[in-house]
Amino acid sequence: MEWFTVSGYWLSRLVVQRALGAVYLVAFLTAALQFRALIGERGMLPVPRHVRGLPFLRAPGVFVLHYSDRFFAAWAWAGAALSAAVVAGAADAVPLWTSMLMWAALWVMYLSIVNVGQTWYAFGWESLLLEAGFLAVFLGNARTGPPVLVLWLMRWLLFRVEFGAGLIKMRGDRCWRELTCLYYHHETQPMPGPLSWFFHRLPRPLHRVEVAANHVAQLVVPLGLFTPQPVASVAAGVIICTQLWLVASGNFSWLNWVTIVLAFSAVDGDAMAEALGLPAHGPTAAAPVWFEVLVLAATALVVVLSRWPVRNMLSRNQRMNMSFNAFHLVNTYGAFGSVNRRRHEVVVEGTDAAEVGPGTVWREYGFKGKPGDPRRLPRQFAPYHLRLDWMMWFAGISPAYAQSWFGPFVERLLEGDRDTLRLLRHNPFPDAPPTYVRARVYLYRFTTWRERRATGAWWHRTLEREFLPPVALRR
Repeated sequence: MEWFTVSGYWLSRLVVQRALGAVYLVAFLTAALQFRALIGERGMLPVPRHVRGLPFLRAPGVFVLHYSDRFFAAWAWAGAALSAAVVAGAADAVPLWTSMLMWAALWVMYLSIVNVGQTWYAFGWESLLLEAGFLAVFLGNARTGPPVLVLWLMRWLLFRVEFGAGLIKMRGDRCWRELTCLYYHHETQPMPGPLSWFFHRLPRPLHRVEVAANHVAQLVVPLGLFTPQPVASVAAGVIICTQLWLVASGNFSWLNWVTIVLAFSAVDGDAMAEALGLPAHGPTAAAPVWFEVLVLAATALVVVLSRWPVRNMLSRNQRMNMSFNAFHLVNTYGAFGSVNRRRHEVVVEGTDAAEVGPGTVWREYGFKGKPGDPRRLPRQFAPYHLRLDWMMWFAGISPAYAQSWFGPFVERLLEGDRDTLRLLRHNPFPDAPPTYVRARVYLYRFTTWRERRATGAWWHRTLEREFLPPVALRR
């Protein structure tokens, strides 16, 4: 079928595949370095307890069949190694069928992790990576031209990410319609970055421009993805620029980066190569019939499953970041349908005193990403995902979000659990665990320019209430 492949998108496919492999690498590293404390055998939400009696089709993956910490570690590190091989070009140096198996292995391996990750993996970017990774299985490699249908499916995924996010905003918090949400968002977002203080301190008229530009980028520009070139490339370029703006303003794991990767599926590869001064790409071999059949089958599957996200987007009760099947295929997306006006942070403290009283000295635990010490500049971590820090942000919104894991977290602090302490930036009890741990809620806000010059602090915080009274291990 002459129409099946389009050689002009060879560089676009190369960028998509290598960059997606890099995101997979970050995802597997995140899993390998954090799983023991979060979902390990002695973790806060252990996988063995979660999968006990769980039907395989409810959470398809290898860990429903067998789990041990050693097995999970080997699985995650193997996924990281395979991802690194893809980034290095291994998938282009092997036969087409081998390349497809490599991409399919990455998808299956990460699906297995997500489906037992519970609360720690309940984010839209997990499904987004899996859906993009599934489509990458059918993109082919350097031995054949990029399949037209798969490039269109990637644009369809990108459209759902952007348009779904735009709709949820217009239907949600009225501050989006009033163009005032960014009066608050840079300050109250889950994990601010090193530039977030400066974004927040922009003049309010510029914040209104930011919101208006966001509406255009999410509700108008995505329509251009389905138009002929060069309009589609321009639309993709606008999306890439707006996503880079979001990268600069906060930490959103790999959400922005996968969105950027998908945008390259709409960029004219020949034009991009010419702009970069790269030599013209030679002709590729015709796609084998078996590959064409698999691509057509995958396309048909996506078309059939698309009825669910389309119905969701058309619904007045639109939901965001939802998977309609256990394989995380053809999902619905969206972000920040509502925006917090105030930032509440849960501060965790411990003491080594034998008894707790008015004069007890409490020492604060430091987290890597979430705000703590008011004088500490927020750090950049994305695309690496600090899962505990993100859930601490939710705990500050409501204790209900922390009901399943906060108690086990405190218990492990009282035990001095090494795996849990590795998730933290600072352990104030390096020699022996504390005798008591407590948690209190503070109201945080960014300092003003004057306060910043006078105190050197990035945050101002005020104690509001108790989150957890002092607790000790049962003797």
